[in-house]
Amino acid sequence: MPRLSLSDLYRIAVPEDPRLRPGGSSVAYVVVTADRESDDNRSEIWLAAPGAEPRRLTGGPRDSSPRWSPDGRSLAFLRPVDGKPQIHLLPMDGGEPRVLTAAPLGAGAAVWSPDGTGIAYGAPHGDPDPHAPVVADRLEYKADGAGLLRGLTTHLSVVDVATGQTRQITSGDFHAGEPSWSPDGRKLAFAASMEPDRDLAVTGAVYSVDASGGEPERLTGAGVLCTGAWWLGGRLLVAGYAGDPVGHTRLFSLGTDGLVEVETGLDRNVMVGAPGYPGAVPQLAGDDLIFCARDRGLTHLYRAPGEKIVGGDQVVSGVSAAEGRIAYVAATPYSAGEVYLAEFPAGRADAPPGDGPAVGGATAPGVTRLTAYALPDVELFTPRSRTFTAPDGTAVEGFVLRDERLTEPGPLLLDVHGGPHNAWAPVFDGVHLYHQVLAARGWTVLTVNPRGSDGYGEAFYTAALGAWGIADTGDFLSPIDELVAEGLADPDRLAVTGYSYGGYISCWLPTQTGRFKAAVPGGCVSDLVSMAGTSDMGYFLKMYECGGDLAGQSPMTHVARVTTPTLILHGENDDRCPVGQAEQWFAALRERGVPVRLVRYPGGSHLFILNGRPSHRADYNERIVAWLEQWISIAGTTVSQD
Repeated sequence: MPRLSLSDLYRIAVPEDPRLRPGGSSVAYVVVTADRESDDNRSEIWLAAPGAEPRRLTGGPRDSSPRWSPDGRSLAFLRPVDGKPQIHLLPMDGGEPRVLTAAPLGAGAAVWSPDGTGIAYGAPHGDPDPHAPVVADRLEYKADGAGLLRGLTTHLSVVDVATGQTRQITSGDFHAGEPSWSPDGRKLAFAASMEPDRDLAVTGAVYSVDASGGEPERLTGAGVLCTGAWWLGGRLLVAGYAGDPVGHTRLFSLGTDGLVEVETGLDRNVMVGAPGYPGAVPQLAGDDLIFCARDRGLTHLYRAPGEKIVGGDQVVSGVSAAEGRIAYVAATPYSAGEVYLAEFPAGRADAPPGDGPAVGGATAPGVTRLTAYALPDVELFTPRSRTFTAPDGTAVEGFVLRDERLTEPGPLLLDVHGGPHNAWAPVFDGVHLYHQVLAARGWTVLTVNPRGSDGYGEAFYTAALGAWGIADTGDFLSPIDELVAEGLADPDRLAVTGYSYGGYISCWLPTQTGRFKAAVPGGCVSDLVSMAGTSDMGYFLKMYECGGDLAGQSPMTHVARVTTPTLILHGENDDRCPVGQAEQWFAALRERGVPVRLVRYPGGSHLFILNGRPSHRADYNERIVAWLEQWISIAGTTVSQD
């Protein structure tokens, strides 16, 4: 069976955003693919049910956010109209979708009222002139992916399903979070930060507003930084931080005495879901609260107070509960994502044995796999979990991906994740395809979850605050030493890469050691001092992540030590790690005669390696492989190109 190739990017389909139809009979979900011809990411809505082949509901090319009406007879979803996403309604008894909204700047995902007569949604408001001067009074004048905000704010509206009449519910100088209807359908709850100096002190509270409009009422006080709110049955559940945003996200319930933390029984981070950070919003399955949390790099599904109901080598990235069933999407070692349906509370999916091409195979008692998106004709290498020991005795988990039939030491690539509070997981990775390609060419790919990573407890999560690079350098170098000592890695053919925080470490490590023969920082950070004033999260970085000594933690301070040939890959429109970070590193290395190349991707935001142009994502993978093999070939034995 052939190995994965970089061109398989255009064959990988990833399901996301599953929505269980009321009654629990079927699941609507989005399928995302990379279209070579249009050089765009295509998204369509599909329907899956036990005992039947999945069928396509909408033809795309940019359909998303399916949301069932309470009676299950209509499906709301987003589709662009004149380039702006608008809510459409698809009647499930037949007929074409009808456009429901005409939001001037586009609408957000639909949130149905309990009686199904109205839909609430968030939408940007303002009248931005792309040629007018940009005036800023606060630091929050830009956001990665959106660029310069030019006074835009996000506010809530409600549209009448029968007539299409729309009324704006909130307004003012703040951004309203995703709405949630009260059980009686009279009010909407949402999270927001309305403080005048919210750019200097990260804040967030939960507000309630009448569904017909009016002044929002603040429901939560100080002490908890609220990031999301959902009416679940008769109680309002809140996600947030117990103080400053430097630790785990926790769940709270709003009662008459204020917010009370929900007991999860876990020293783990609650994952509500975001690009690159898999999870799902908490919800009710019957009378039980279910939520996602990160455990040792994997995202699992739990029932409060801490019973795991979806575990094993799976990364859950979407959940929907209804009528005694739970639908979810999970990546496994064999697939970038499949849709599963579990009976609740009987269903348990701790260790699905595999993901072959057949649909409907039971993976665990009470669990049915509804889809088959794994590439059936490709053999994948499987990451193996290892526990390494850092110089100070700290246990650090890593994953080793290699052809285990090889017996001689070969080249090794250390790949560092972003965040720094993200984590690698031992599942198939459809973004970093070069891992599989390099393993097929005799490389060992080492991914490490150093201190600061998510899934190992809050003390580990916060262990690198104020000490980027300083606290975790040994977490990367010690595993390499162990693999070299075991004869798996050639000490003369070592390379390092990573993205975002991983890009930072890919600049940092060559300032600490000359053992790497090639480096590829992506979305890099080279100078924390300048980044604090130019990133859309620069002040947060300065105050909460890195503390006062930005220069001491900056690779630029130590750049004179670097001799490693370096390829820098960066999105042109990255506002999280601005492209100036790449420019500074490129100029500094070039001036010192270090072999260096800078590649800039036009239009690329910080997340372009996840959702950017397919041609850019393919190019990113191809350049990493080519650069590594060029310089590792110079450093030692030429690596086979077969």
